[in-house]
Amino acid sequence: MQGRRITIAVMTETVLLALDTSTEFCSVALLRAAAAPADSAPAPEPRVWVRHEATGAVSSTRLLPAVGELFEEAGLELARCDAIAFGAGPGSFTGLRTATGVAQGLAFGLDIPVVPVGTLLVCAESARLRDPSVTRVLATLDARMDEAYWADYRWDEAAGEWRTLRSAALDAPEQIPPPDAPFTLAGNAAAAFGARLAAAARARTVDGEALPHARPLAFAALRALRAGRAVRADQAAPEYVRDKVAQTTAERLAARSAKAGEEGGEVRR
Repeated sequence: MQGRRITIAVMTETVLLALDTSTEFCSVALLRAAAAPADSAPAPEPRVWVRHEATGAVSSTRLLPAVGELFEEAGLELARCDAIAFGAGPGSFTGLRTATGVAQGLAFGLDIPVVPVGTLLVCAESARLRDPSVTRVLATLDARMDEAYWADYRWDEAAGEWRTLRSAALDAPEQIPPPDAPFTLAGNAAAAFGARLAAAARARTVDGEALPHARPLAFAALRALRAGRAVRADQAAPEYVRDKVAQTTAERLAARSAKAGEEGGEVRR
């Protein structure tokens, strides 16, 4: 099979299912959007139904039931779905595999495309949905093991799309560079690392609630679908960014020693 893009037929309406289990939440959204008008008139706002529940490590048991609930609530059949989007990562390895596998399975059964969307881009989309004046975002997520995932995005008003200035990376919080223009810091890394995330002090605003969530995922995926960035189900894959799942014994001992030293220093001061 050649290439990663597939052709999407012109639709009068789009029904898109979005899945994210990259965090401790099971997040599902169903979006129903009318086609953009042929003239310059603005398109009607899509309707969105959402389930976003803290499920911890058992999101896989809740994902498909939540999908069924949303289709029932919207009065639609699953067969009406035109595409399935999923949070591709970075994030929890198990969670990424769960969302990828369910998206692939449903897409194979329905013979429809899938839309992988990076979770850091979803953070940027969330920040903009919460504040439409946001046009530059440094998205940062706690990656555990004393590191953070991050990416830099700029909103292109003319294109109505995010431009990726620095793609998803993994670094110690001290090493994450701030953007060269006023920006919003999105995600939970500021709360996780405090002053160690030096970029936070340079941010215009910090939005700790702009996190992976199926609603902003659905909006970002709709644009990607209409732009032809959907892929076939067998081409869907997680974006792990990190290549190991745990610290070595030596790394854990070094981290504990450093933490103990920091705490001792605080007491002495």
